[in-house]
Parts: sequence; structure tokens; C-alpha cells
Amino acid sequence: MSSSFSESIGDRRTGSRYRSSDVNVGRAERILSGVAGLAMVGYSLNRGRMRGLLVPAGTGLIARAISGRCAVNRALGRNTARRNDDGAVSAVASINRGQGIKVEESIVIDRTPDELYAYWRNLENLPRFMDHLESVTALGDRRSHWVARGPAGTRIEWDAEIHNEIENELLAWRSLPGSEVGNAGSVHFLPIAEGRSTEVRVVLSYEPPAGRLGAAIARLFGEEPSKQVSEDLQRFKEVMESESTESAIARQPATGL
Repeated sequence: MSSSFSESIGDRRTGSRYRSSDVNVGRAERILSGVAGLAMVGYSLNRGRMRGLLVPAGTGLIARAISGRCAVNRALGRNTARRNDDGAVSAVASINRGQGIKVEESIVIDRTPDELYAYWRNLENLPRFMDHLESVTALGDRRSHWVARGPAGTRIEWDAEIHNEIENELLAWRSLPGSEVGNAGSVHFLPIAEGRSTEVRVVLSYEPPAGRLGAAIARLFGEEPSKQVSEDLQRFKEVMESESTESAIARQPATGL
């Protein structure tokens, strides 16, 4: 955190100039870093608490947002400002191994796997029970555009594709190269109680803006990923088990998904 700030001071002191190729922090991360940095400094100064920790950390995040450069990213070989470059994002997975945050949650729903699968397969239904999603729009060719509300009032967008699908059993998706937030996910539908009910298991892997630091900041502001997914699944259960949902279950997947 503060290393980024120290690094920028050092470069100015020696009179060297940054090159655009030195930038290794993407736009979404820079926005979140700036917002979080200002919030941390403001909180510390207003409350008079943890100044020795929050002020340097917040200052480092602000410097990170302004410069677009991060010593930690450079040390890890991580560059979220180059999502469109060849090789920046794997063609197989959206998250480089060891860099993302993984969340896994499950719930039992008193509906059959095919009913739940049909509803979820229409990705435009997801914002109805995923609290942080504003919208999912079908783009065709199994691709879609996602808009989500991020921590501290930020707004994040990305494109995704369905890359694995087994009807009534599995859906797997991943973000496309160029996305602000690298992420991948899958939902599994396991029949239980002789097929009358279903265990729904969701596995998400994502690279939050500002990396693991961003995840820590999100928790500071009450945005705990595992809790979010658990609450989303609970809402999914409530939606699917409600009588008013019976007609919605029969809906076909949106054209082009």
C-alpha cells in the first residue's frame, strides 16, 4: 500500500518520468483505490482512531489511484491495466492461479433440478435474487454483459461467456479479456430426495478491484463475499419456492445466451 506512495515520491525526487507502460493498475481498481483511500483517511481523521495504520494505508491507496502504479502488482507480474493485451488473460480461465478470491456456498431448494436450471439459465433473472447485480444483458453467442454495484458505491461492468454447460446439472461462466474485474463461476444442481429437491452449489472465483487488498477493504465496509453469496442463495430459494414463481419457472432461456 504505502510502498506505492513511497515509490512515486522517489521517482519525482530523482526527476525520472513514468512511462505509460509502467501503469499496472486498471481503471476499476484505481477508482476503488481512490474511494477507499479517501474513506480510510477521512474515517481515521474524523474518529481519531488507528491513524498510524489507516492514514498511511489510505495515502498509499490514493497514490495508487492517481499514478496507476503498484509495486506489489509489479512484483507479482500482475497487470490489470492490460486486459486487452495478448496473454494478459488466459483463454481458459479469467483468474490466474493463486491471485483470485474463491467463494463456495450451497443450499437445498424444494424444486427439481430442471426447474432451477431453467430459471438460472436465463441469466437476466439473476439480478432478481443477486443483490449486488444491477443487470445482466444477453449479447448473443453465449455471451452477456454484467453490471454490478461494488463496495463504497462503485459501479463495475464486464462481459462474460458460458463456457461449460450440462443441461439441468451445470452452468459455468467466465469474464472475457478486457473486463474490469476478472471472475469465473459455476452453479451445480444435484438432485436429492428422489429428485423432488435440489442441492444448489455455487463456486465463484474472482479478482476484486485492488486485489486481495480490495477484498479486505470490502469487508471493512461490510461487503463480505461469502455472506453475499449465501444471502443471494437464500433469496433464490425464497423466489423459487414461492407460489408466484411457478409461472416464471417455465420461462425459456433468453435468446442468444
